[in-house]
Amino acid sequence: MSALLRAAWLDITESLRARWFGFYALVFGGIVVVLFVFGLTESRILGFTGLSRLLVTYIQLCVAILPIFILITTVRSVAGDREAGIFEYMLSLPVPLSAWYWGKMVGRFSVVFLPVFLAMAGAAAWSSFQEIGVPWDLFAVYTALLVALAWSFLGFGMLISALARSSDVAQTGAFLLWLVLLLFLDLILLGVMVRDRMPLELVVSLALVNPLQSFRTAAILLFDPQMVVLGPAAYVILDSLGAKGYLAFALAWPVCLGTLAAWTGYRVFRKGDLP
Repeated sequence: MSALLRAAWLDITESLRARWFGFYALVFGGIVVVLFVFGLTESRILGFTGLSRLLVTYIQLCVAILPIFILITTVRSVAGDREAGIFEYMLSLPVPLSAWYWGKMVGRFSVVFLPVFLAMAGAAAWSSFQEIGVPWDLFAVYTALLVALAWSFLGFGMLISALARSSDVAQTGAFLLWLVLLLFLDLILLGVMVRDRMPLELVVSLALVNPLQSFRTAAILLFDPQMVVLGPAAYVILDSLGAKGYLAFALAWPVCLGTLAAWTGYRVFRKGDLP
């Protein structure tokens, strides 16, 4: 455990010194500032006002921005160390491979999630100072959803990084994965299945396997309990799982998927030719 924590702290300190982290933190902090400047806390949509309105917009932006940031920055971890020749130095030290791999993942999760959470926490603190209503229950659920989404794509990133032999290949694989998941968002490609008269339950199930879709649908559910924008798919989700059941699924499934991907990457990492 001590070796894992040291590996995690090493990854955190390296990331904090990197230029991409400053840009990454500026993006999410800037989003919140821009939303405040445009007065979204004073607008109303579907009965949501105050910080609730800002959180609704912020969470939708995170769907598009957060996954690609996590993938691109994570895939360079293992592949980049392999290219830089760090493995030879690492293998000469009394550090288990498991501690190095999982420590790097824990450290990277801390780095990618911290700016996202601090931006939300800063918005909540400013709203409290301005005596704007803060929906703490909604804040907690959104935070949990962001944790699940970040962990999922972090696992994908570690798997791609372990499989790729170079940083360029890893970045290309990360971009292709993000593009495929984005294309399946809102059942775009699954429209072919609907046209071929496949069962609606099967179509919806295939769509929700996509962590982006499950996250976005859960975000919609929080401000639109009937999920009117999803059409008939909403009836399948609500009749099968219910609102609370689907929220539990949207939190658990990405975490399980990310953990499985990371574990697969670890097995590949152990059996591969490290140097």
